[in-house]
Amino acid sequence: MPTDRTTERPPTPTAMLDTWLALWNGDVTLAPGLVADDFRIHTVLAAGGDSDAIQGAAGLVAFVSEGRAVFPDLTFAIDVPPLFDDDRLSVRWTATGTYGGGFPGAQAAPGTTVTFTGTDTLRIRNGRFTEYWLNSDSLHMLRQLKAI
Repeated sequence: MPTDRTTERPPTPTAMLDTWLALWNGDVTLAPGLVADDFRIHTVLAAGGDSDAIQGAAGLVAFVSEGRAVFPDLTFAIDVPPLFDDDRLSVRWTATGTYGGGFPGAQAAPGTTVTFTGTDTLRIRNGRFTEYWLNSDSLHMLRQLKAI
């Protein structure tokens, strides 16, 4: 006998990427539904520190919030359509924001507009992101902040 059970399908990688972009554009409430509990970030942090400590939704929210504290109006836009391969997606982006102050060693005046680029590569498992490799042009950002 057939049942009325509905099976929830995992979101498409494109839908996940749209949510990822919305998260980075300031809606950090999306993180718990988007990343796995064992989510990890792999990157070199511009301000120093260890990216291995950034884990799970709470770690991602703290990471995004830290960046938005320095650039409160930071906006990310996708430059090149994403590439999908098996359980990974990769996308090139540009970020633009107004420096609000507070970056260690920065000599730029608050109000300085900063633009930098990067590439996100994300691993997907069971409809959630599990790993994140971030490559951004931190050198260009640091030069605009007059931190180097």
